[in-house]
Amino acid sequence: MPAPLFPANAHRYDPYRTFRFQVLIDGKPVAGLRKMSALKMTTEAVGWRSAGDPSHERRLPGGTKFDPITLEQGLTHDPVFEEWANLVNKLDDRIKLAKFRRNIVIQVLNEQGSPALAYTIRSAWVSEFQALPELDAGATNKVGIQIIKLEHEGWVRDTAVTEPTEF
Repeated sequence: MPAPLFPANAHRYDPYRTFRFQVLIDGKPVAGLRKMSALKMTTEAVGWRSAGDPSHERRLPGGTKFDPITLEQGLTHDPVFEEWANLVNKLDDRIKLAKFRRNIVIQVLNEQGSPALAYTIRSAWVSEFQALPELDAGATNKVGIQIIKLEHEGWVRDTAVTEPTEF
């Protein structure tokens, strides 16, 4: 018998949807967040051969690389992306290194809007910022999007966030 997919909600069979999520920067939800790229890491495979068995190559894990995360926000008056992006360019004696690196939290929400999964992204900083999209007077049904690209040092799942009971 397979393990239950949702131990606290045995009646549930469908996985969580990707359109219910929240990103917290400095403990506050980002307003108008539209899209986020995947959390992805790649570990390099290193080959080696033993002197006693030169015809067989073994594979060992090497260095791990974490792909940047891209966040897209609908164009609003929320200055969180712009203020954070500007900190990278203001590195001097008055602004400490710790100011532009932040831990952010990604929450996947269930249908009722309760956090079901959470990940903390460690030491994220803005490497790319798009303040305004391409503007087109002929595109009457488009929404303006701001984009930031975050470099980071990995993530850790928040095990304190457990499966909420659903009705």
